[in-house]
Amino acid sequence: MAAFRLGLIVNPIAGMGGAVGLKGSDTAEIVARARELGAIPKAPARATEALGAIGAADMALTLVTAAGDMGEREARDAGFAPQGLGIAKEADTIAADTVRAAEEMAGLPVDLILFAGGDGTARDMVRAVGGKIPVVGIPAGVKMHSAVYATNPQSAARMVLRYMRGGISLRELEVMDIDEAAFREGAVSAQLYGYLSVPYLPDLVQGTKAGGVSSDRTALAGIAARIVAEMVPGRLYILGPGTTMRAIADELGIEKTLLGVDLVRDGVRLAGDAGEHDILKYLGGEGSIIVTPIGGQGHFFGRGNQQISAEGITRVGLENITVAATMEKIASLRDSLLHVDTGDRALDGELLGWRRVITGFQTESICRVAT
Repeated sequence: MAAFRLGLIVNPIAGMGGAVGLKGSDTAEIVARARELGAIPKAPARATEALGAIGAADMALTLVTAAGDMGEREARDAGFAPQGLGIAKEADTIAADTVRAAEEMAGLPVDLILFAGGDGTARDMVRAVGGKIPVVGIPAGVKMHSAVYATNPQSAARMVLRYMRGGISLRELEVMDIDEAAFREGAVSAQLYGYLSVPYLPDLVQGTKAGGVSSDRTALAGIAARIVAEMVPGRLYILGPGTTMRAIADELGIEKTLLGVDLVRDGVRLAGDAGEHDILKYLGGEGSIIVTPIGGQGHFFGRGNQQISAEGITRVGLENITVAATMEKIASLRDSLLHVDTGDRALDGELLGWRRVITGFQTESICRVAT
């Protein structure tokens, strides 16, 4: 019996804008600006992490990769001797490179393509293979509206291994993306670009972001009033993105970056649309993080708020994290599960378990946190 042929494609610049508050990396200009601000590529390390978990299972497979930073280098870092396709590029990769690599893999063919990137990379995969070849996405972008991604690199590895062992059905899952320029101006307009065939393991895939979950104004007002009433003088408050956080800002009477992170102390906004560097700079004394999970997915760290980095979370302390959401949003989550994907496996492990979620002025819920 022939060995399983696994394809690997990495978009090495995916998600570079996240930690520095640029909300994406879909243009060369944004990538250049991200580098100027000190952004570090995240996708290669996340791909290597997933490959390491696959390699540890010691299952027979042939690994076929795109050349250079698009997969070959990550495979070698994880201990594989891959079959490389094409010639490595010295310049930054573009969408056409992803499409070309996926088309070549489909022509071999491979049995499954594992790819690391964001929603733009998933769109490239739709163009290249559609539903012809099963895929698994390693989440490495900023926005992550698409349902084709695992909840984290370890989950992606588990999906691949489960599929290799057989008995897993495939499902056509949505590829969504938004207009990044509009996103940077605070507007979200997600569009369906197609479907990809994914091994369906509902506990391991992140699901489509629910952008249409309406908000109970009374519940939001209650959440905001409670959080503001409990604020401590002199403490720095790191407010994540979203309408729940905007309600808190409204209660304080300050402006809020709807899709960014803002820093507040004593009712004054110290920084709007802050990046990771800003957060760490202002975290001189005591601080708290206030975030809301993404509707339909449940991530409260690692999706759309990468500015709140593992270092920032550690410096604040797990006991100083507040999660807030309306009951309507919690009801939109599969089994009311919350998720974290900070990029730091040890920290993710510390965040697992049960967490209190503020749902109103005098109400709260207890939700389980998973990776």
